[in-house]
Amino acid sequence: MLLSLRHRTLLAPMEGVTHPTLRRLLASHGGVGMLCTEFVRISRAPIAPKTLRAAVVKVPGIPLSVQVMGNDAAKMAEAAGLIARAGADVVDINLGCPMPRVVRKGVGAAMLKDPELLARVLGAMRGEVPGALSAKIRAGFDESDDVLRIAEVVQNAGVDFLTVHPRRRCDYYEGVADWRIVRTLRERLDIPVVGNGDVWYARDALRLEAETGCDAVMIGRPALRNPWIFRQIDELRRHASPFRPTGDDVFAWLLRVREAYDATFPRTVGKLKELLSWIGRAVDDGGAFRRSALRAPDVDAILRLAERTLRRLPAERLDLDAEGTLALERSGSAVAA
Repeated sequence: MLLSLRHRTLLAPMEGVTHPTLRRLLASHGGVGMLCTEFVRISRAPIAPKTLRAAVVKVPGIPLSVQVMGNDAAKMAEAAGLIARAGADVVDINLGCPMPRVVRKGVGAAMLKDPELLARVLGAMRGEVPGALSAKIRAGFDESDDVLRIAEVVQNAGVDFLTVHPRRRCDYYEGVADWRIVRTLRERLDIPVVGNGDVWYARDALRLEAETGCDAVMIGRPALRNPWIFRQIDELRRHASPFRPTGDDVFAWLLRVREAYDATFPRTVGKLKELLSWIGRAVDDGGAFRRSALRAPDVDAILRLAERTLRRLPAERLDLDAEGTLALERSGSAVAA
């Protein structure tokens, strides 16, 4: 499945963010090889048909990975089988969420501390998923010393590929992703490895592949900051001139998002601000636009501000080019953590 993707890029699963509407909008720019859902929490109750329908929403022509979270082997296997039969191209298990409310329940990154449980849950899921099964891990819980052992447990359970975010759970999203961990896993495992973490610019994706040998690149927060990043990666790979958005392009994107969100959500303002908290980081104004947008009382006020601030803003004032010329973000490193 992974090596046959048209584009070796994946949109990361992000809770409350990678809903079907945003997946469709990001995919419209091209260049993304697989779309991943926000996680589906699996509890003692069987997965509800409504939940299943909400999760398995595909964009034509692009494979869909549905992520699940839980630690009951039987329930996870049952849910994984239902999701696979509902049309998901990949069933993925969340082994990386660092949030305290998740970890306290023994799921997400907490499962990295219990290899036996991990093997049991994944083995049960493997028995019920006829198609592709994957896992997304962090480099460890408090330490990264056991990351290879954890990855080997995942591999031996029968997953088809592994995605690694090379931060520990205790790091949350601080510091810089240590791409050396991606390289280690790629060199030592027999299954494909997807690299993830701090790919803020399109050029970073090619650098991550070159420095680690990873089979594909997964991008999360940087795709919220730059909705054209997948397109730019594809253009770099084809040796074409990568798209460089202007302020007019960003404003047009916000209008598209507003229209799509108005048709989907009862309240658009919170969802729109969620995106602006990221894309606003790419505006070279010391954070002024971002702060003002997040204080705006409603969607119309946000768009009036965006029109005043972004319209006719030259591309050179935006940190959205493929090379990261302004370097407002700190990309990952395979040399030093």
